[in-house]
Amino acid sequence: MSLTQDIGAYIAQGPGAIPEEAAAIIRSGFIDTIGTMIAGREEPAVTLLAAQIAERRSAAEEATFLLGPMRGYSADAALLNGTAAHALDYDDVAIGGHPSTVLVPAILAEGERLGVDGAAAIRAYLVGYEVWAELIAREPDPHHRKGWHPTGVFGTVGAAAALAHLHGMDAARAAQAVALAGSMASGLVANFGSMTKPLHAGRAAAAAVEAVRLAARGFTASADAMEHHAGFLAALSPSGRADREAPATLGQTLRVLDTGLCIKRYPMCYATHRAIDGMLALTARENLRPEDVAEIEVSVGATQASMLRNHRPTTGLEAKFSLEFAIASALVARRVGLGELTDDFVGKPEVQAQFEKLRIVQTDTQCPVEPIFALTDRVRVRTGTGRVLDSGDIRFPHGNAKDPLTLIELREKFMDCAGAAPLNAGAVFDRLATLDHAENLNRLLAA
Repeated sequence: MSLTQDIGAYIAQGPGAIPEEAAAIIRSGFIDTIGTMIAGREEPAVTLLAAQIAERRSAAEEATFLLGPMRGYSADAALLNGTAAHALDYDDVAIGGHPSTVLVPAILAEGERLGVDGAAAIRAYLVGYEVWAELIAREPDPHHRKGWHPTGVFGTVGAAAALAHLHGMDAARAAQAVALAGSMASGLVANFGSMTKPLHAGRAAAAAVEAVRLAARGFTASADAMEHHAGFLAALSPSGRADREAPATLGQTLRVLDTGLCIKRYPMCYATHRAIDGMLALTARENLRPEDVAEIEVSVGATQASMLRNHRPTTGLEAKFSLEFAIASALVARRVGLGELTDDFVGKPEVQAQFEKLRIVQTDTQCPVEPIFALTDRVRVRTGTGRVLDSGDIRFPHGNAKDPLTLIELREKFMDCAGAAPLNAGAVFDRLATLDHAENLNRLLAA
């Protein structure tokens, strides 16, 4: 069997019994994604997209938009909800991208239409995660440095795998859905720091819905689309180093247990999080003020540096991909939260004045757990009096899968994201925390 067919067979068979440890990780993904989706619901990218969807005047009421009264076609719900969940860049990280911001909106939209229960949603998520992990692990070269945003690219295929399982497709039909989704995958790193980046997540979720619904109607795609010499893996690997020949290892182990989910504590590109932890720790320990600091040196990996392209940001969107801003916010505000990722705060003269103090040093090490990052990051501060303060090597930020948030901390983030949203956030959190027992996703999403 080909890789594409192997994937189809795995989707049809399913993952088997799910360990509670894996289910807990997946529940955290649902909780965090819906929290960040609520927080991002008023972002310009979301409101503009909602206006465009409203113009379609679809009579369909298949799925819920943004946990509110508006309902519509399931692909549109996946599109809008996925974009909202990624609009603040506050959603979870793993397997080279942001898995939950694609998988959760797609599963909820189609799951609501199909009337499935919470246990089915968790199983579908696991299938999608495992297929995404299987495919991205076959390429040794970082996709970000080639210009591909894995969330939009692998997310489309992973979400299609999840939905094919949710639909109960047989192996042949599931393989068709995955192959079809491969031709819909897209997302460019060049658009980081703009409204288009969150659209990558929304489009991936929506494309997965469309691919699976088309495949269910009999729409065809190539049976070797993943491994063909002109197929998905080859197209994403200009060096030709992608492994297109080895059989799939799906079902042999659970990658979600090996890799987990990294829940963000800052609404910034994850490439900044270790440095933020280091700078916040030094600022608190030494009671640093901006006028005390002459120079800051931050060591990060080459791929991290390539993503953090905005060296003098002027807007909140640009600042999300700026190491200069991350460090400046930690020094000036002593926090990096939703309140700092605004145009007004980014434009403050005191914040802008810190950018020129930063020197970025690229390291050539690679983390075996998260290959797009260096093994460690490090922050060094030279004060005006000549003192040198050193964070030491920072391996993982708090919230990483190797240092996960507690359920209490996850709830605190969720409630902060929900803010003044017109819903009972505590009740929604409690429902999501017991997702396995939800009898129907329609009632689960009734805000």
